Amino acid sequence: MIARIWQGRTRPGMGKPYLSYLEQTGLKEYRATEGFNDVLVLTREIGEETEYVLITLWENMDAVRRFAGPEPERAVYYPEDDRYFPERERTPYVRHYDVLVPSATKSRTA
Repeated sequence: MIARIWQGRTRPGMGKPYLSYLEQTGLKEYRATEGFNDVLVLTREIGEETEYVLITLWENMDAVRRFAGPEPERAVYYPEDDRYFPERERTPYVRHYDVLVPSATKSRTA
């Protein structure tokens, strides 16, 4: 299993509106991609900005490529992302990790 991690900070006051937009774009596309397993959406308030960290779990790197394309290390952005993120906060790259120990919740329900 592969964990793909992206993070960014919204413009001031755009943290909550971004979550609705994220549901319509990235989260929807993740769930429609073969090999997608799960997502964690983490947030924290930093002054007037909201930091988002998305951890997605995938069966393998082939599944990640089905979502991200031929350069899976590049972040995927959508047309309206500029509205929510200043250019300086649009991280161009993501990180990938091998998951050595899956969630205890998942293993109990499997």
